[in-house]
Amino acid sequence: MERRKAYDCGMGNILFVDIGGTLIDYTNRLPHSAVEALRAARSNGHKVYLSTGRSIAEVPQELWNIGVDGLIGAQGAYVESHQQVVYHRGLSGEETRQVVDWLKQRGCEFYLESNNGLYASPNFEEEGDALLRRMAEEKGIDEMTTRDFYPDMIWNENLYRDDVNKISYILNSYDDFEATRSHFPNLEHSTWGNFGEDALFGSVGVGGVSKREAVNRLLKFLNARREDTIAFGDSSRDLSLFEASARGVAVGRASVALTEAADLVTDSAEEDGLAKAFIELGLIEKDQVRI
Repeated sequence: MERRKAYDCGMGNILFVDIGGTLIDYTNRLPHSAVEALRAARSNGHKVYLSTGRSIAEVPQELWNIGVDGLIGAQGAYVESHQQVVYHRGLSGEETRQVVDWLKQRGCEFYLESNNGLYASPNFEEEGDALLRRMAEEKGIDEMTTRDFYPDMIWNENLYRDDVNKISYILNSYDDFEATRSHFPNLEHSTWGNFGEDALFGSVGVGGVSKREAVNRLLKFLNARREDTIAFGDSSRDLSLFEASARGVAVGRASVALTEAADLVTDSAEEDGLAKAFIELGLIEKDQVRI
Protein backbone atom coordinates (compact mmCIF):
# COMPACT_ATOMS: atom_id res chain seq x y z
CA MET A 1 0.00 0.00 0.00
CA GLU A 2 1.33 3.38 -0.99
CA ARG A 3 0.93 6.44 1.18
CA ARG A 4 0.54 9.69 -0.73
CA LYS A 5 -0.17 12.22 2.02
CA ALA A 6 -0.51 12.50 5.76
CA TYR A 7 -4.06 12.28 7.10
CA ASP A 8 -5.99 13.46 10.09
CA CYS A 9 -9.26 11.54 9.96
CA GLY A 10 -11.27 12.31 13.03
CA MET A 11 -14.69 11.07 14.04
CA GLY A 12 -17.71 11.55 11.87
CA ASN A 13 -16.31 11.15 8.36
CA ILE A 14 -18.61 10.32 5.45
CA LEU A 15 -17.28 7.41 3.40
CA PHE A 16 -18.33 6.85 -0.22
CA VAL A 17 -17.53 3.26 -1.21
CA ASP A 18 -17.78 1.98 -4.78
CA ILE A 19 -18.98 -1.61 -5.13
CA GLY A 20 -17.45 -3.54 -8.05
CA GLY A 21 -13.67 -3.89 -7.70
CA THR A 22 -13.67 -1.91 -4.46
CA LEU A 23 -16.04 -3.44 -1.92
CA ILE A 24 -16.41 -6.75 -3.79
CA ASP A 25 -13.92 -8.40 -6.11
CA TYR A 26 -14.39 -9.05 -9.82
CA THR A 27 -16.11 -12.40 -9.16
CA ASN A 28 -18.72 -10.66 -6.96
CA ARG A 29 -17.13 -12.08 -3.79
CA LEU A 30 -17.51 -9.95 -0.67
CA PRO A 31 -14.41 -10.26 1.58
CA HIS A 32 -15.16 -10.70 5.28
CA SER A 33 -12.57 -8.03 6.03
CA ALA A 34 -14.58 -5.47 4.06
CA VAL A 35 -17.75 -6.31 5.97
CA GLU A 36 -15.94 -5.97 9.29
CA ALA A 37 -14.28 -2.72 8.20
CA LEU A 38 -17.57 -1.06 7.21
CA ARG A 39 -19.31 -2.18 10.39
CA ALA A 40 -16.40 -1.07 12.55
CA ALA A 41 -16.26 2.32 10.82
CA ARG A 42 -19.94 2.92 11.51
CA SER A 43 -19.55 1.80 15.12
CA ASN A 44 -16.74 4.37 15.37
CA GLY A 45 -19.12 7.14 14.30
CA HIS A 46 -18.53 7.32 10.55
CA LYS A 47 -21.23 7.19 7.88
CA VAL A 48 -20.99 4.79 4.94
CA TYR A 49 -22.71 5.27 1.59
CA LEU A 50 -22.43 2.73 -1.22
CA SER A 51 -21.56 4.75 -4.34
CA THR A 52 -21.94 2.85 -7.56
CA GLY A 53 -22.99 2.78 -11.18
CA ARG A 54 -25.51 0.09 -10.23
CA SER A 55 -29.19 0.73 -9.70
CA ILE A 56 -30.93 -0.56 -6.57
CA ALA A 57 -32.08 -3.72 -8.36
CA GLU A 58 -28.42 -4.65 -8.97
CA VAL A 59 -27.31 -4.19 -5.35
CA PRO A 60 -27.46 -7.65 -3.68
CA GLN A 61 -29.08 -8.06 -0.30
CA GLU A 62 -25.80 -9.17 1.29
CA LEU A 63 -24.46 -5.64 0.81
CA TRP A 64 -27.49 -4.08 2.53
CA ASN A 65 -27.05 -6.65 5.31
CA ILE A 66 -23.67 -5.14 6.15
CA GLY A 67 -25.49 -2.08 7.44
CA VAL A 68 -24.93 1.17 5.53
CA ASP A 69 -26.35 4.67 5.73
CA GLY A 70 -27.53 4.88 2.15
CA LEU A 71 -26.74 4.70 -1.53
CA ILE A 72 -25.57 6.79 -4.44
CA GLY A 73 -26.71 4.65 -7.36
CA ALA A 74 -27.04 4.63 -11.14
CA GLN A 75 -23.82 6.65 -11.48
CA GLY A 76 -25.38 9.49 -9.48
CA ALA A 77 -28.93 9.43 -10.84
CA TYR A 78 -30.30 8.10 -7.54
CA VAL A 79 -29.49 9.10 -3.96
CA GLU A 80 -31.02 7.76 -0.77
CA SER A 81 -30.18 8.19 2.92
CA HIS A 82 -31.67 5.89 5.56
CA GLN A 83 -34.29 4.73 3.01
CA GLN A 84 -35.34 8.30 2.25
CA VAL A 85 -35.03 9.29 -1.42
CA VAL A 86 -32.91 12.43 -1.66
CA TYR A 87 -32.71 12.65 -5.47
CA HIS A 88 -33.78 10.58 -8.47
CA ARG A 89 -33.62 11.20 -12.21
CA GLY A 90 -34.17 8.70 -15.00
CA LEU A 91 -34.33 8.51 -18.75
CA SER A 92 -37.66 9.50 -20.27
CA GLY A 93 -39.70 6.82 -22.00
CA GLU A 94 -38.85 8.40 -25.35
CA GLU A 95 -35.11 8.50 -24.58
CA THR A 96 -35.21 4.84 -23.57
CA ARG A 97 -37.03 3.89 -26.76
CA GLN A 98 -34.50 5.76 -28.92
CA VAL A 99 -31.49 4.15 -27.21
CA VAL A 100 -33.06 0.67 -27.34
CA ASP A 101 -33.75 1.04 -31.07
CA TRP A 102 -30.23 2.37 -31.70
CA LEU A 103 -28.54 -0.50 -29.86
CA LYS A 104 -30.68 -3.06 -31.67
CA GLN A 105 -29.67 -1.46 -34.97
CA ARG A 106 -25.96 -1.71 -34.07
CA GLY A 107 -26.30 -5.32 -32.94
CA CYS A 108 -25.37 -4.54 -29.32
CA GLU A 109 -26.99 -6.65 -26.60
CA PHE A 110 -27.95 -4.68 -23.51
CA TYR A 111 -29.95 -4.47 -20.33
CA LEU A 112 -32.07 -1.73 -18.82
CA GLU A 113 -31.28 -0.68 -15.26
CA SER A 114 -34.31 0.30 -13.23
CA ASN A 115 -34.94 0.48 -9.50
CA ASN A 116 -37.68 -2.07 -10.24
CA GLY A 117 -35.38 -4.60 -11.90
CA LEU A 118 -32.87 -5.36 -14.66
CA TYR A 119 -34.36 -6.11 -18.07
CA ALA A 120 -32.31 -7.95 -20.70
CA SER A 121 -32.39 -7.75 -24.49
CA PRO A 122 -33.30 -11.00 -26.33
CA ASN A 123 -29.75 -12.29 -26.94
CA PHE A 124 -28.05 -10.81 -23.88
CA GLU A 125 -27.63 -14.19 -22.18
CA GLU A 126 -25.76 -15.77 -25.09
CA GLU A 127 -23.51 -12.74 -25.63
CA GLY A 128 -23.03 -12.34 -21.89
CA ASP A 129 -21.88 -15.96 -21.51
CA ALA A 130 -19.25 -15.44 -24.21
CA LEU A 131 -18.11 -12.21 -22.62
CA LEU A 132 -17.82 -13.75 -19.15
CA ARG A 133 -15.81 -16.69 -20.52
CA ARG A 134 -13.36 -14.24 -22.06
CA MET A 135 -13.18 -12.18 -18.88
CA ALA A 136 -12.55 -15.27 -16.75
CA GLU A 137 -9.71 -16.33 -19.03
CA GLU A 138 -8.14 -12.86 -19.02
CA LYS A 139 -8.37 -12.39 -15.25
CA GLY A 140 -7.61 -16.00 -14.30
CA ILE A 141 -10.85 -16.42 -12.34
CA ASP A 142 -13.51 -19.12 -12.24
CA GLU A 143 -15.88 -19.10 -15.19
CA MET A 144 -19.41 -17.83 -14.60
CA THR A 145 -22.56 -17.73 -16.70
CA THR A 146 -24.70 -14.68 -17.32
CA ARG A 147 -27.35 -16.07 -14.99
CA ASP A 148 -24.70 -16.56 -12.28
CA PHE A 149 -23.50 -12.99 -12.66
CA TYR A 150 -27.00 -11.50 -12.95
CA PRO A 151 -29.15 -13.81 -10.81
CA ASP A 152 -32.08 -11.38 -10.70
CA MET A 153 -32.11 -10.43 -14.38
CA ILE A 154 -35.62 -10.27 -15.88
CA TRP A 155 -35.97 -11.89 -19.31
CA ASN A 156 -38.46 -11.56 -22.16
CA GLU A 157 -40.09 -8.32 -20.97
CA ASN A 158 -41.09 -5.20 -22.89
CA LEU A 159 -38.01 -2.97 -23.28
CA TYR A 160 -39.90 0.25 -23.98
CA ARG A 161 -40.13 1.46 -20.38
CA ASP A 162 -40.43 4.75 -18.51
CA ASP A 163 -38.67 3.71 -15.27
CA VAL A 164 -35.09 3.33 -16.56
CA ASN A 165 -32.11 4.94 -14.80
CA LYS A 166 -29.54 3.95 -17.42
CA ILE A 167 -28.74 1.32 -20.03
CA SER A 168 -25.63 -0.90 -20.19
CA TYR A 169 -24.62 -2.59 -23.43
CA ILE A 170 -21.96 -5.09 -24.51
CA LEU A 171 -19.32 -3.52 -26.73
CA ASN A 172 -18.61 -5.46 -29.90
CA SER A 173 -15.80 -2.93 -30.28
CA TYR A 174 -14.93 0.49 -28.87
CA ASP A 175 -16.50 1.96 -32.01
CA ASP A 176 -19.90 1.10 -30.53
CA PHE A 177 -19.23 3.38 -27.59
CA GLU A 178 -17.92 6.25 -29.70
CA ALA A 179 -20.85 5.99 -32.12
CA THR A 180 -23.42 5.87 -29.31
CA ARG A 181 -21.85 8.85 -27.57
CA SER A 182 -21.87 10.80 -30.82
CA HIS A 183 -25.47 9.84 -31.63
CA PHE A 184 -26.79 10.88 -28.18
CA PRO A 185 -24.71 13.96 -27.26
CA ASN A 186 -27.17 15.15 -24.60
CA LEU A 187 -26.99 11.93 -22.59
CA GLU A 188 -24.25 10.78 -20.18
CA HIS A 189 -21.86 8.10 -21.48
CA SER A 190 -19.22 5.92 -19.84
CA THR A 191 -17.54 2.52 -20.15
CA TRP A 192 -16.88 -0.18 -17.58
CA GLY A 193 -15.59 -3.72 -17.16
CA ASN A 194 -12.06 -2.71 -18.13
CA PHE A 195 -10.11 0.43 -18.97
CA GLY A 196 -10.01 2.54 -22.11
CA GLU A 197 -10.52 0.79 -25.43
CA ASP A 198 -10.45 -2.59 -23.64
CA ALA A 199 -13.76 -1.79 -21.92
CA LEU A 200 -16.38 -4.54 -22.00
CA PHE A 201 -19.51 -2.43 -21.58
CA GLY A 202 -20.79 0.98 -22.49
CA SER A 203 -23.55 2.76 -20.57
CA VAL A 204 -26.03 5.51 -21.37
CA GLY A 205 -27.68 7.60 -18.68
CA VAL A 206 -29.35 10.90 -17.95
CA GLY A 207 -27.45 13.93 -19.18
CA GLY A 208 -25.76 16.05 -16.51
CA VAL A 209 -25.82 13.28 -13.90
CA SER A 210 -22.62 12.30 -12.04
CA LYS A 211 -21.45 10.97 -8.70
CA ARG A 212 -20.01 14.43 -8.05
CA GLU A 213 -23.42 16.07 -8.32
CA ALA A 214 -24.95 13.27 -6.21
CA VAL A 215 -22.41 13.84 -3.43
CA ASN A 216 -23.12 17.56 -3.46
CA ARG A 217 -26.85 16.94 -3.14
CA LEU A 218 -26.34 14.44 -0.34
CA LEU A 219 -24.03 16.73 1.63
CA LYS A 220 -26.56 19.52 1.35
CA PHE A 221 -29.32 17.16 2.55
CA LEU A 222 -27.17 16.02 5.50
CA ASN A 223 -25.91 19.54 6.22
CA ALA A 224 -22.45 17.99 6.13
CA ARG A 225 -19.01 19.30 5.12
CA ARG A 226 -16.97 18.26 2.11
CA GLU A 227 -13.81 18.24 4.22
CA ASP A 228 -15.20 15.26 6.15
CA THR A 229 -15.60 13.06 3.05
CA ILE A 230 -13.45 10.20 1.74
CA ALA A 231 -14.08 8.32 -1.53
CA PHE A 232 -13.00 4.76 -2.35
CA GLY A 233 -12.99 3.48 -5.95
CA ASP A 234 -11.15 1.57 -8.65
CA SER A 235 -12.07 2.96 -12.07
CA SER A 236 -12.18 6.21 -13.99
CA ARG A 237 -15.95 6.20 -13.45
CA ASP A 238 -15.07 7.14 -9.85
CA LEU A 239 -13.16 10.28 -10.82
CA SER A 240 -16.18 12.51 -10.21
CA LEU A 241 -16.59 10.85 -6.80
CA PHE A 242 -12.98 11.76 -5.99
CA GLU A 243 -13.52 15.31 -7.26
CA ALA A 244 -16.47 15.76 -4.90
CA SER A 245 -14.63 14.39 -1.86
CA ALA A 246 -11.84 15.76 0.30
CA ARG A 247 -9.74 12.59 -0.09
CA GLY A 248 -9.68 9.71 -2.53
CA VAL A 249 -8.43 6.12 -2.16
CA ALA A 250 -7.67 4.01 -5.25
CA VAL A 251 -8.27 0.31 -4.63
CA GLY A 252 -6.39 -2.53 -6.31
CA ARG A 253 -5.58 -2.41 -10.00
CA ALA A 254 -7.24 0.98 -10.40
CA SER A 255 -7.15 2.93 -13.64
CA VAL A 256 -4.14 5.16 -14.24
CA ALA A 257 -6.30 8.29 -14.11
CA LEU A 258 -7.85 7.36 -10.76
CA THR A 259 -4.50 6.32 -9.27
CA GLU A 260 -3.01 9.68 -10.24
CA ALA A 261 -5.94 11.49 -8.61
CA ALA A 262 -5.76 9.43 -5.40
CA ASP A 263 -4.33 10.51 -2.05
CA LEU A 264 -3.79 6.87 -1.10
CA VAL A 265 -3.36 3.66 -3.13
CA THR A 266 -4.28 0.39 -1.42
CA ASP A 267 -4.40 -3.31 -2.27
CA SER A 268 -7.16 -5.03 -4.26
CA ALA A 269 -10.51 -6.08 -2.79
CA GLU A 270 -9.44 -9.73 -2.61
CA GLU A 271 -6.25 -8.66 -0.80
CA ASP A 272 -8.28 -6.86 1.92
CA GLY A 273 -7.48 -3.47 0.41
CA LEU A 274 -10.53 -1.69 1.81
CA ALA A 275 -9.88 -2.79 5.38
CA LYS A 276 -6.18 -1.91 5.07
CA ALA A 277 -7.07 1.58 3.84
CA PHE A 278 -9.55 2.10 6.70
CA ILE A 279 -6.77 1.23 9.16
CA GLU A 280 -4.23 3.43 7.38
CA LEU A 281 -6.65 6.35 7.47
CA GLY A 282 -7.39 5.90 11.17
CA LEU A 283 -11.06 5.15 10.55
CA ILE A 284 -10.82 1.86 12.45
CA GLU A 285 -8.29 0.07 14.66
CA LYS A 286 -6.36 -2.95 13.41
CA ASP A 287 -7.90 -5.20 16.05
CA GLN A 288 -11.40 -4.43 14.72
CA VAL A 289 -10.89 -6.55 11.58
CA ARG A 290 -9.41 -9.93 10.70
CA ILE A 291 -6.86 -9.66 7.91
